[in-house]
Amino acid sequence: MSKATCLPAVAGLALCATGAMAQDSVLQVLTYDSFVSEWGPGPQIEAAFEERCNCDLQFVGAGDGAALLARLQLEGPQTDADIVLGLDTNLTTAARDTELFAPHGVKADLSLPIAWDDNEFLPFDWGYFAFVGNAGDDAPTSLQALADSDVSIVIQDPRSSTPGLGLLMWVKTAYGDDAAGIWEGLADNVVTVTPGWSEAYGLFLDGEADAVLSYTTSPAYHVIAEEDDSKVAWAFDEGHYMQVEVAGKLAGTDQPELADEFMNFIVSEGFQRVIPTTNWMYPAVTPEVGLPEAFGDLITPSEALLLPPTEAAELRSSALDEWRAALSQ
Repeated sequence: MSKATCLPAVAGLALCATGAMAQDSVLQVLTYDSFVSEWGPGPQIEAAFEERCNCDLQFVGAGDGAALLARLQLEGPQTDADIVLGLDTNLTTAARDTELFAPHGVKADLSLPIAWDDNEFLPFDWGYFAFVGNAGDDAPTSLQALADSDVSIVIQDPRSSTPGLGLLMWVKTAYGDDAAGIWEGLADNVVTVTPGWSEAYGLFLDGEADAVLSYTTSPAYHVIAEEDDSKVAWAFDEGHYMQVEVAGKLAGTDQPELADEFMNFIVSEGFQRVIPTTNWMYPAVTPEVGLPEAFGDLITPSEALLLPPTEAAELRSSALDEWRAALSQ
């Protein structure tokens, strides 16, 4: 990371290019690949923040959401990242256990459907997991009905992907001790398991499966970006598991003031207005312009399912074992 550039002392004075220091300050944000893609939020957010910070904001993609935690655990205090953006509540307990994060200190009027009180992890968007299929196809009305059907699906690996892990928590929350049986039924439906969301959604769009694990908001993308209303999210009777995506400031950052500025920027209009039509999620703070019209046509889950972070962490290992056992048969 750039530091002040000082010329040799002349007449007892060190000449430092302080202007260059500010201009060359680098803030590195570790996030998931789709966030930094050309169609994701990254490019717009980078341009908007650099206008105000007189700095170089660098987004670094590291696979899908769950892969961020694995990379952070591997790098530890030696990480070059200043901020991690893209974990969710299923991972925050494990992330906190690394002791790499510092309090963010941000005060914001969040528009989440749940109460939020976490001084280390700051929400930047949220949504509900759902299976997305083609309009007109017979749609299962529950996870059990999906498991009993011959509908083909593409899902993501819970060890590398937050949607994949979210599905594990969805099944576990809705079915408890019967979760293993649901996975045994779903195993025949699964065409393939991908490392991340982008690969899975691409296979679905290519016609490789009848449906894909995604979000209730995914059809809005097709309506707004493509004027295509042929994709629908299936409403399930047991409810839908919620995802809250968060950012955290690393305690070892050598740009603490710049990191604080970015954390505050996350809940500002300049960041939040970009989220609905680039990350295709609900913003953590509703923009002044409101949500796109197409969001008003999305399904509303009959019940919002979400485990507290500590419970999600406790169930993760057993849920993963159930998933692995079913899909290995």
